[in-house]
Amino acid sequence: MTRLYAVTLGCPKNRVDTEVMLGLLSEAGYEIVTDPEGADILLVNTCGFIQPAVEEAIDVILDLEEIKTKQPGTRLVVTGCLVQRYAENLQRELTNVDLFIGTDGFQDIVQHLAQLESNNPPGIIPPPAYLMDCHTPRRLTTPPHRAYLKITEGCSNSCAYCMIPSIRGPLRSRSVADIITEAKLLDQNKIKEVTLVGQDLTAYGFDFGTKGDRLENLVQAILQETTLPWLRLLYLYPTRLPDQLLDLMAQEKRLLSYLDIPLQHVADAVLKRMKRPFGQKHIHAVIERIRAKVPEAAIRTTFMVGFPGETDQDVEILADFMLQYRLNNVGIFTYSNEEGCQAEFYPDQIEESVKQARFDYLMEIQSGISMELNQQYVGQTLDVLVEGVSEETELLLEGRTTFQAPGIDGCVYIADGECEQGDMVKMEITEAHPYDLVGNIVPTT
Repeated sequence: MTRLYAVTLGCPKNRVDTEVMLGLLSEAGYEIVTDPEGADILLVNTCGFIQPAVEEAIDVILDLEEIKTKQPGTRLVVTGCLVQRYAENLQRELTNVDLFIGTDGFQDIVQHLAQLESNNPPGIIPPPAYLMDCHTPRRLTTPPHRAYLKITEGCSNSCAYCMIPSIRGPLRSRSVADIITEAKLLDQNKIKEVTLVGQDLTAYGFDFGTKGDRLENLVQAILQETTLPWLRLLYLYPTRLPDQLLDLMAQEKRLLSYLDIPLQHVADAVLKRMKRPFGQKHIHAVIERIRAKVPEAAIRTTFMVGFPGETDQDVEILADFMLQYRLNNVGIFTYSNEEGCQAEFYPDQIEESVKQARFDYLMEIQSGISMELNQQYVGQTLDVLVEGVSEETELLLEGRTTFQAPGIDGCVYIADGECEQGDMVKMEITEAHPYDLVGNIVPTT
């Protein structure tokens, strides 16, 4: 059997693409291995969204190139967003790569590998148009108790800092019936938590026309047609958050009261330059509406600092917003001037040292907020999904609450009690940290 080693970089949507490739290759008789040493094929599915992701991908490719040189006959395959964005440069510079595939074409990975010619690295980079369906093989790479379910592909927004529409193509939504079929398969496999993912979940169905299904219809159907214990949503655009979805969240415990809403900023001047179709007034209204309808909701967002033209006053507006609304989870990152984005040639570019200072300032504010919010859980009993052995120490197990999404938020360290990976347990919280909690399992009577 041909042995294949795969690495996934970037977001959960990328992970699903890798799982599709692994499913197809497994069906074709490839052996999927967890050690690159001795593998016949080395595959890396890349992210190319921002400069740090580009640099990480190049580092991984170079590491795999080094392994390839020590193993004659080994092939190196690079797929994903980085290829779609920089195909010509990559083919010119990375001559040890045997095959490049963009964000479309990976669904034919078996055929492409069968046609490899080592002396002329081909490039499979068609315009992005592919959309998976429930019949597409997948080999899950998540722990056996959770999975991602991609409901859309691409994006039709036009933010000035983002390359996703050109990398992933326009919005393409799967049908409700198709998604339900896959959700039922996950349910039959005893998956405890399914996370719906797409570049913009609240745009789901916009490509169906005015009378087509929307996200709230899809979520309602999944809840009716499956027994999945936890259903989580990533990511929700602030201008398209319907009351029907919030009402459903308030009524259905299985639909987790967790909203990841990437705001990017709150100062009107910055949002306008970003070409975000909303302002500070709308953001305040959205947060107020969420808290009125779903008071217990955990809200997560991301903020970008150092966007061209951002002033100290804009940063203070952002800081005031954070202190006023005290969101549960906030990710902050510095703007990077991405080649091909509208903002690439904007005037008033911000120096890196200023970006970093603004990042540090806001992160300190959020750390204090997160600590205070987590302290309120001490003494409370929370539902926790057990993830398994902690990434920090083998002496502890860890899990997640409903307000902690995998891979992006904190966790709950399990100090006492018996459990296994995938168990859903009750835990009494005994200790709080800025991003993590510590607790003991409450014995069942």
